[in-house]
Amino acid sequence: MATYTIIDREGNTLHQGDAESFMAFVEAHKANLRRANLEGANLAGADLEGANLAGADLEGADLEGANLAGADLTGAYLTGANLTVADLRGAYLGGTTLCWATIDGARVNPADIGGPGYILCALTEEGWRDEQRRRETVD
Repeated sequence: MATYTIIDREGNTLHQGDAESFMAFVEAHKANLRRANLEGANLAGADLEGANLAGADLEGADLEGANLAGADLTGAYLTGANLTVADLRGAYLGGTTLCWATIDGARVNPADIGGPGYILCALTEEGWRDEQRRRETVD
């Protein structure tokens, strides 16, 4: 049986247990998971609406179908995370890193994406041209 551990940036253990107790802890404490190390965590389908995940390390986390509406993800590290069909409407995304993240079908307010401080992904010039061509064929 897998054991899940949540630690803060100072190395203090916040929780340790099986998958069921892990999800219960995350949902019960969603109000403040600021700077938590949740790297690789399975949070698929989790209800994290309004959660404080500012500065959290969610690299490679599975957030498929998670409810992150209104969550504070300011400065969160989501590189390689799975956000497929996640609800990000109204989430605070300033300074969030989403490189290599999967965001297929994620719900997000267009005004919440883009502008200074957002890192969606770094593309090569050739990759950007390919993306532009792809968008033209979709329109």
